[in-house]
Amino acid sequence: MGFESLMIRLELSHGKASFGDVASTVSRCGGDVVAVDVIRSGSSNSVRDITVQMGPDGYERTIEALKLLDGINVINVSDRTFLAHLGGKVSIRPTMQIKNRDDLSRVYTPGVARVCMAIAADPKKVYNLTIKRNTVAVVTDGTAVLGLGDIGPGAAAPVMEGKAMLFKQLADVDAFPICLDTKDTEEIIRIVKAISPIFGGINLEDISSPRCFEIERRLQEELDIPIFHDDQHGTAIVVVAGLINALKVIGKRMEELRVVVNGIGAAGVSICKMLLAAGVKRLVPIDQCGVIVRGGAYDHPMWQWLADQAQVESQPGNLSSAIEGADVFIGVSRAGVLSVADVRKMADHPIVFAMANPEPEISPEEALPFVRIFATGRSDYPNQINNLLVFPGIFRGALDCRASSINETMKLAAAKAIAEVVSEPELNEQYIIPSIFNEQVVVKVREAVIRAAITTGIAKRIPPDFRDTTEEKGGISHTAGHA
Repeated sequence: MGFESLMIRLELSHGKASFGDVASTVSRCGGDVVAVDVIRSGSSNSVRDITVQMGPDGYERTIEALKLLDGINVINVSDRTFLAHLGGKVSIRPTMQIKNRDDLSRVYTPGVARVCMAIAADPKKVYNLTIKRNTVAVVTDGTAVLGLGDIGPGAAAPVMEGKAMLFKQLADVDAFPICLDTKDTEEIIRIVKAISPIFGGINLEDISSPRCFEIERRLQEELDIPIFHDDQHGTAIVVVAGLINALKVIGKRMEELRVVVNGIGAAGVSICKMLLAAGVKRLVPIDQCGVIVRGGAYDHPMWQWLADQAQVESQPGNLSSAIEGADVFIGVSRAGVLSVADVRKMADHPIVFAMANPEPEISPEEALPFVRIFATGRSDYPNQINNLLVFPGIFRGALDCRASSINETMKLAAAKAIAEVVSEPELNEQYIIPSIFNEQVVVKVREAVIRAAITTGIAKRIPPDFRDTTEEKGGISHTAGHA
């Protein structure tokens, strides 16, 4: 479990207690004092803020132990994680100040009427004259939040706000959290379509399977802006990026692999689709029912789609039987489903991506002696598979070229771009995925996505930095504008 920070304001009576008493008490309870700020100091007492880092289970024990110390008065306790969320984490700021009547008349009535009529006469001008060109709606119904499940739209809001922060900081995209108090598929589709005129793209987030498939499909069919379900496609893109680099390390090729994917929900289906697009010829999807086999009949529409693919194997079984001889295991399921015995049955130089959260399908300590390359969804181990590597750059690119969708070619291009950020000298078993703070990730993904959009004919605009090279290659249709 990860460590978190707690800020404690204390009053110390100098004749009765010392700061050493405080530090030793915190240490005894399993925490570390990482910062001390003196708020007020006098001859007989002092007030200090101490920042303590520890696992969440130790908070109450530490506070109670400090309260029992003679000469220590606990004034206030603040969880720094909660403090970061007070009042929300995003806000709206104007791009100019309204300082006088002339300013007011231009941004609002009467001057704004001219701009409104210009858009009414030419709807495409909404991209140049409003925030639409740079806005994404982060839409959820709160039914599949992180590892928390169905917690509702209000409880999901802090996650959506966090996503909006990352959009802005990493890619300068203005994202807005939209939390819908409905689980009805048709109502969600209707609401998103109704609010879409002001958004340049829609990021679907934390919507449960299988409803998420229908919602995304319908919105993409009925809207002319990019729709991206990050839980599906973001995960799949980073998985393929990591696999591309893992293969460079071990010296195998994509078309040679036998790949087992365990957990065929939203992320698992998208991973399977991207693996096939990347060139995998032998795929074994597994869910609670066991192996999904070629030619089988399934009620779940995405499972049926997999069963209709020629690259999917036809041998039934379970994970323990299917893993034998596999080159790659990719898990988006639950903790503990993969054993050491299973790993030892894999092919030479096995690759294991165990991405169940918060605990992976097999612990790194168990797997590492027997695998060549190991990745998880966690930040406290090497090779973190993190969607944050994808969504800022992919939307930056899609918005900049006004792509009408985010297609499979663009997703695969994004995966290859992420992989290429890790240079050959850097590449090794412990570093197949770039850091989420590597500034080249958004730059490279944006560029790759725009090129793919132009090549596949869904870009409605050529960004200025692409015009010379694109026009030389004749890579965009004549109907696309440059505005």
